[in-house]
Amino acid sequence: MVKLSVIVPFYNVQQYAPDTLRSLRANAREDFEFILVDDCSTDGTPEILARAERELPGAVHVRHELNGGLATARNTGIDKARGEYVTFLDGDDWLAPGYYPQLVEAIESLGCDFVRTDHVQCTARARVVHRVPVGRRNVVLNPREAILPADRSTSVDYAYAWAGVYHRRLVDQGLVHFTDGLRTAEDRPWIWKLHREAASFAAVNLLGVFYRRGVASSLTQIGDVRQLDFIRAFDQVIEETAQDADAKELLPKAVRTYCAIISHHLGSIERFEPAVAKKLKSMSAAALRRMPQDVLGEALDSMDLQRATTLRRLRRRPAPAGAAA
Repeated sequence: MVKLSVIVPFYNVQQYAPDTLRSLRANAREDFEFILVDDCSTDGTPEILARAERELPGAVHVRHELNGGLATARNTGIDKARGEYVTFLDGDDWLAPGYYPQLVEAIESLGCDFVRTDHVQCTARARVVHRVPVGRRNVVLNPREAILPADRSTSVDYAYAWAGVYHRRLVDQGLVHFTDGLRTAEDRPWIWKLHREAASFAAVNLLGVFYRRGVASSLTQIGDVRQLDFIRAFDQVIEETAQDADAKELLPKAVRTYCAIISHHLGSIERFEPAVAKKLKSMSAAALRRMPQDVLGEALDSMDLQRATTLRRLRRRPAPAGAAA
């Protein structure tokens, strides 16, 4: 029986894939499988993965004929997974040796639906540890109670799918799949759904994922239209949270976060292509008008003056036809 399925999407990461695969080998165990999903790479990545399928214990190589994006590639891996537990890694990141056995031990000892872990962010030679924003460690908690408060960073803001491990029962309940086709912010509706609908989770003091930032091919570094999928992602968060029994308590957090992300993108609008920058403004204005206006008003009142003023001005901006997400 497979204990752990590790789902690793790759897309044009020939420079980094060998490091990723070496770190997987240092985590291999006879009851682990590594599902390597090539999302239609056009560089040397397919050849690297074909070799890994032969040399890496537990490797399963899957290739997309069309590029579908990270969410779709992860879903392909989830559908192939046979493990009692599921986790993720991105094709340009890497792991500390022996990390996955410790991760499995953590979730088995706690007996909860999912576990969240800290990680190391790597930008060039700089290393920064990022912690799960959950104060109580190594104890089983209610995921819904970790969504709030609205004005502080909470577990739903720590949306990294690879920073944790998830029990098979969540896959069976439909809580681990991602929204197909999302090109960015795919982790946002996913983490909110987990926290609204799973029964239990824990944050543990386990550090072993190294997250590479500043990769030129990463979508977060590219200012094209795919970046605007964050609007579709957060629209989904708002829509699904509005249907929750605790919508009155949870919506202020969702709306405030959406506003903060819009403000973040507007603050670095110069990195977008001109046509995309124009579309970002019009789509963001339309998004603000779609939000529950009473909740939005309270969220803007709670934000700093500069961001609140920018968003209020944007909300008043006339939206041209076709501006909706």
